[in-house]
Amino acid sequence: MAPPLIVVLGPTATGKSGLGVALAAHLHGEIVNADAMALYRGLDVGSAKPTARERAGVPHHLLDVLDVTETASVAGYQRAARTTIERLRAGGRTPVLVGGSGLYVQSVIDELEFPGTDPELRAELEAELAATGSGALHARLAAVDPAAARVVLPGNGRRIVRALEVIALTGRPYPARLPEAAAPRYDAVLLGVDRPNADLDVRIGRRVARMFAAGLVGETRALLERGLRDGVTASRALGYHQVIAALDGDGDLGRAAADTVLATRRFVRRQRSWYRRDGRIHWLDATAPDLFDQAAAVVPQLHVGS
Repeated sequence: MAPPLIVVLGPTATGKSGLGVALAAHLHGEIVNADAMALYRGLDVGSAKPTARERAGVPHHLLDVLDVTETASVAGYQRAARTTIERLRAGGRTPVLVGGSGLYVQSVIDELEFPGTDPELRAELEAELAATGSGALHARLAAVDPAAARVVLPGNGRRIVRALEVIALTGRPYPARLPEAAAPRYDAVLLGVDRPNADLDVRIGRRVARMFAAGLVGETRALLERGLRDGVTASRALGYHQVIAALDGDGDLGRAAADTVLATRRFVRRQRSWYRRDGRIHWLDATAPDLFDQAAAVVPQLHVGS
């Protein structure tokens, strides 16, 4: 029997990475990254990418696979992650999928299909977005697919472009909402890691302070020289986006740090909203001293002390 797929998910800054490494080490497994920003080479400080020491000798996959000028796609990630997971299982290794990007996780574990892309059409739509703004494109979306327009925010230019692209390519309405109950691809064990709001707010504040102290601004400057500003996805990453805004504006990096804290807290709320829909998740209290034991109670293959 092939090893199980273990998934460790949850909001930012809850401690997913540490638990994931501990589980993989105990199960002789390997980590598969499910954090969209950790896919990028150079987005190290701001994405809290695990260091070599934090990886504790456990192999990690799908880290540092994109340049900052490349646009991450869920479809591309889905293919790469499934290929990695299936190779690990075929070799008798336990894959531990770890990350907080809810759509990326669901794209792997459930049978979701994502329409392809047409570079020429995408370029035309993006040029129109730059010339006319997202409002005009949203009005066009509302005319061809009112249901999608009610879900896609008028200010979300990237998603509006994608919706119009999918409609043009498929001739069908844009699936603005994912199916609530897509068929599972794997018999996966989903472990959710969370903390009380007050505790997590403190951790987020400390984490952002560490990021700025550890050189986030310098890292951002270096990445700008490598084309970060042109990266549709990477330039929007938490922390980097706020630093870029400060560097382009009045240079107030203190405000950039404060804005990063607020943006991260908002992001946590969106993550929780996403996860609430999935009743398969076994939620664990990250503040408890027996976090690993909690996981062991859920994963049959884990035997503490073995």
